[in-house]
This record gives sequence, C-alpha cells and structure tokens, in this order.
Amino acid sequence: MSDYTKKNLSDVKDSAAEFGIGEIQEARFADGDVDAQDTGFSHHVIRPGKRQGFGHQHDKAEEVYVVIAGSGRIKLDDEVVDLERLDAIRISPEVTRALEAADDGLEYLAFGPKHKGDGNLDQEFWPAD
Repeated sequence: MSDYTKKNLSDVKDSAAEFGIGEIQEARFADGDVDAQDTGFSHHVIRPGKRQGFGHQHDKAEEVYVVIAGSGRIKLDDEVVDLERLDAIRISPEVTRALEAADDGLEYLAFGPKHKGDGNLDQEFWPAD
C-alpha cells in the first residue's frame, strides 16, 4: 500500500439504494476506497426537505460531522440542533442521531474510528410528522 491514496468522492459507490433510502439521500462510504485502516469516512447528500428514515448510534465510535453544503437539522437523542454550511458537530458514540435537510438540501462528511460491527439502527427514532 502507498503512503497516501487519492479518490474523488463522486467515484465512490452510492450505497443508499441498497439500504432502501435512495429516494432520500446518497451515502458513500469511502474509507475502503481511500485505504483507511483505522478511520471511518463517509459522504452523504440528503435531498431537499427529506429526513433520514432511521437513527443510529455506536458502541465505541465517536463521530464528527462537517456540513459542506446546504443546511438542515440533526436530532441527537431528544435534542434538535440546526446546522449550516461549515458547521462541525462531534457526537459521542451512545447518542442516537439522524439528520434532515432544509429546502437547500444537506451535504456532509462523517469521520470516526473504524470498529467493525459497531452500529445500531433505530427505525422509529424520528418518525414522520
């Protein structure tokens, strides 16, 4: 393996359709594409006015999300926080989280340590209004 790996995120597979959320967002899990050994890394685009269909939390992995375009909100357990371009938010592993885009959509990067199998979904976390 080289000392570095370069990859354009538009060339990373969009996995959203496999998870049944293709109409809501794009989800590109890029850590494997950049040969990251210890760091999880993903790129997400939530379509305008859409809300992620489930929340998730981790057993071990702290995450940092960085908004790179658009705006929206993130639900963290029972609290909702507004997000805008270039906001960075650190989330403790045990906090359940899900995002929704405002009318301009929401694009963000997520970073955290890789812990295989570390993640739990909550299908009822942020039910439709």
